[in-house]
Amino acid sequence: MYRYSLVSDILITALASMSIAAEFFLVTLKVLWAFVLAGVKWLVRPKQKSVAGQVCLITGAGSGLGRLFAKEFARQRAVLVLWDINSQGNEETAEMVRQIYREMDSTPPKEGAVDGVEEVPPFQPQVYTYVCDVGKRESVYLTAEKVRREVGDVDVLVNNAGVVSGHHLLECPDELIERTMMVNCHAHFWTTKAFLPKMLEMNHGHIVTVASSLGLFSTAGVEDYCASKFGAVGFHESLSHELKATEKDGIKMTLVCPYLVDTDMFRGCRIRKEIEPFLPPLKSEYCVKQAMRAILTDQAMICTPRLMYMVNFMKSILPFEAVVCMYRFLGADKCMYPFIAQRKQAMNNNEAKN
Repeated sequence: MYRYSLVSDILITALASMSIAAEFFLVTLKVLWAFVLAGVKWLVRPKQKSVAGQVCLITGAGSGLGRLFAKEFARQRAVLVLWDINSQGNEETAEMVRQIYREMDSTPPKEGAVDGVEEVPPFQPQVYTYVCDVGKRESVYLTAEKVRREVGDVDVLVNNAGVVSGHHLLECPDELIERTMMVNCHAHFWTTKAFLPKMLEMNHGHIVTVASSLGLFSTAGVEDYCASKFGAVGFHESLSHELKATEKDGIKMTLVCPYLVDTDMFRGCRIRKEIEPFLPPLKSEYCVKQAMRAILTDQAMICTPRLMYMVNFMKSILPFEAVVCMYRFLGADKCMYPFIAQRKQAMNNNEAKN
């Protein structure tokens, strides 16, 4: 009897080992297949999905990248919901969106239309504006309720709003540090909690996190900004895994991590002058068009330019001192110092005027 039990245990152990080995082999094949699919997508552009008629909410829509995202989604015939703390800038964006709608509405039918009528769904241009401080969860939840009541459920959520303090750590007031964390990181929690439940119910939606390359690797002088963007990236990745674990494949996630963008946000930032011609600040229009392509093809992550993928990979595998040497060679270790100096000078001038 004892011998039979021992043989049984050995067989069970052997079968379990074989099962694990078979599963490991299957996982290896899936990983290799993922590499193949990624390579194919680099060579063959995937078909873009349609967001026509879908409700797209963009935070920080009153200027910068948020305004450009609004214009691009308008060209895709989406219903726009624009959030910003600056009502004037938000209304200016809305008027630009309406102009795009009018231009599309007046576009003559394409060739091949039957009796002069193109067979497309009727287009009802709509744009809604709301003043919302995304750094305050009460404001987010109240405004989200108004959106659900006045517009409907959100299909595409673009978490774009962002701020930067522009101070060295020891010179930065605590209130500005808290503000940076609230707007750049915590706001993603509030907006997602407001709109994700309906997406889960319908198994449909798309959440876009506009982060930064400084959410993947850091530099000196902008500790609060880097921390907030690292937090946004971590939140996005964890939520992506949670949606996969719950098998909600109808909800897509896209992480946008651009290099320095040529906007007022980091004006004055400079890397080494000999390197800068090869790695200039990105044009904001180019950055948004690349991000839109990623969103409409359900790409999980987009870094612009592509060199940022390599920089992030090298930062992950190199010793820290090697990363420091690389930063110093590129002039990336103190690239924010001119920006901070300009910001400080501007503040001093304003205080003198006051």
